[in-house]
Amino acid sequence: MIRTLIVDDDFRVAAVHAGFVEEVPGFAVAGTAHTAAEARARVRELSPDLVLLDVYLPDESGLALLPELRTDTIVLSAAADTRSVRAAIRAGALNYLIKPFTTRQFAERLSAYARYRQLVADERNLGQEEVDRAFRLLHEQDRAGTAKTQSSATARLVSEQLRRAARPLSAAEVASELGVARATAQRYLTALAEAGTVEMRLRYGATGRPEHEYSWRA
Repeated sequence: MIRTLIVDDDFRVAAVHAGFVEEVPGFAVAGTAHTAAEARARVRELSPDLVLLDVYLPDESGLALLPELRTDTIVLSAAADTRSVRAAIRAGALNYLIKPFTTRQFAERLSAYARYRQLVADERNLGQEEVDRAFRLLHEQDRAGTAKTQSSATARLVSEQLRRAARPLSAAEVASELGVARATAQRYLTALAEAGTVEMRLRYGATGRPEHEYSWRA
């Protein structure tokens, strides 16, 4: 199992990301941290295989912390400016995923990392072809397209439902309104979010796990 440490200042977002991690085969949550100081301590204590790191931490930027971790790291952050992205790559981040992202995007990045890690797991010399393959594996899903099995009619119904809605809707609400399975609604909403047609946010209820909600971009 790839033991993963999640570092995010918002404990609710960290819990959501932990749920995402547990759903990806081969990954397990080693722990969570909500500050840079706590992240340092948890890395020393747990020796995780992978760190999922936010940029905006209350005591220190995640970008300043990143070089100290000496652990494979993927940045998950709302920081979308080029300076932050360049700084993360310069400091050794293996990938950079901008919030909000879909569960599919998240799972694809983790699965790509798992394949990369398997190739470079052994202590041995690599040929150039293997090095090139390692980099391809690490980023092969960064531009993944939408599923070809999707129906244009269903996509249109989902789009119309969001256009007419007076407020953001969850996948379960869209599924109920259209009379389709929740998984089907989720698949189409994910594709629309990846295409930039709809906006995805997290909805926090009084109890229970937060869920994604979707609204049509005007």
